[in-house]
Amino acid sequence: MIDISHNVTVSDFGAVRRSGILAVMHKVTEGGDWFDPSYAPRRAQAEAAGLLWGGFHYGTRQYSGERQAAAFLSACQPGPATLMALDLEPNDGNPGNTMRLAQAEAFVQAVQQATGRLPLVYTHPAWANGGKSGRRRVTLGEPVTPHSILARCDLWLADYREEPELPYAWADKGWRLWQYVANESENDTAYGAQPRAIPGITHCDRNLFAGDEAALYRYWKGTARRA
Repeated sequence: MIDISHNVTVSDFGAVRRSGILAVMHKVTEGGDWFDPSYAPRRAQAEAAGLLWGGFHYGTRQYSGERQAAAFLSACQPGPATLMALDLEPNDGNPGNTMRLAQAEAFVQAVQQATGRLPLVYTHPAWANGGKSGRRRVTLGEPVTPHSILARCDLWLADYREEPELPYAWADKGWRLWQYVANESENDTAYGAQPRAIPGITHCDRNLFAGDEAALYRYWKGTARRA
């Protein structure tokens, strides 16, 4: 699986699929008022090429979790086989606009109420555990605990070490998706990847699924994700 946004140039989703990639997660929204203009047209192209499709929201502090969820769902237009995710990480470009834990919980709850499904939560282990980030030393506000609604969501783990660390809240559950490298390009190919970068795109983040191909299709099509 790969994840991309409007910052990635896509020339051929068919080439992406033929290279062995099975699924794409694409940025949909950020905050409560920014919509990725490439999401909708690329969705049609990717699905026509036989790729599984999903969308993620980049959370911020500017708007309530409920408003952000409404914006996300309006643009994502999730169907039964559309994977959804919340990107919960420090806002390095604007640290003061970093989403707080309560907002993330409200976002997840609103998505669940609207769709009957819990989104995945994308996060770094140190961030989810309450760690500080950047010169401003921003935090999530408090660690994610096993009692949070976030811990009921499947984990999309971002950790670029060969042995990823599980956040405390998901220690007994494990990760569902693991982003093991970011911004892979022809000049910077991930360890364990093919000798060349993925054709049809300029660069991407790469991810593994916790299971085989058949399990991935079952999971993505929704049978294992009902709330």
